[in-house]
Amino acid sequence: MRDDHEERVTMVDRQIRERGISDTAVLAAMSKVPRRLFVLSESRYHAYEDRPLPIGCGQTISQPYIVALMCDALRIEPGSRVLDVGTGSEYAAAVMAEMGAMVTGIERKSELAEFAKTNLIRAGYPTIEIHCGDGTLGYSQDAPFDAIMVAASSPTLPGSLKDQLAIGGRLVIPAGPTRHQQQLLRVTRLTETNFSSETLGDVTFVPLIGEEGWHDTS
Repeated sequence: MRDDHEERVTMVDRQIRERGISDTAVLAAMSKVPRRLFVLSESRYHAYEDRPLPIGCGQTISQPYIVALMCDALRIEPGSRVLDVGTGSEYAAAVMAEMGAMVTGIERKSELAEFAKTNLIRAGYPTIEIHCGDGTLGYSQDAPFDAIMVAASSPTLPGSLKDQLAIGGRLVIPAGPTRHQQQLLRVTRLTETNFSSETLGDVTFVPLIGEEGWHDTS
């Protein structure tokens, strides 16, 4: 397998560290996980550019900076239980696993779930669990979670995801009333019934389809 370590280091230095991400665990993990193995073969030449790339089924892998920003906002620590919603090709899940998290991924499209499993084995992360299902409903079997990352946009905050947060747990999700632009939010569970919310910036993600998200119009 081609060694692309220098490309990863350059990506982290220029696209992530220089834009204000300083968490050493995030920087180290993204320097180690080969993004090239989580994109389609025809996109591998562009794997370390700071932009989303298609992964099939009308879905994309997020740009490296956004992955770093979300991981940083989740405050992942070794042993954290993490749910990755709309996991796609599983790149972000691999980054979080490299940070020491125990990651469960959920993906609506079965073709992408199979693509993700292949990617994880090839990249050396075979223990990450992947389930095919409605990500807006979370994965109650493994709840509560210390962190939940949502890689698709929702019109509102799915109640099921909030309910599956541990006390002190963080949910990072793009949300907004249109499918064309959203705000990236960090929601923290303070008590059983109280939550705080922060805005991390304007973003644009593919829609989160499901019972507590957008309806599928395809």
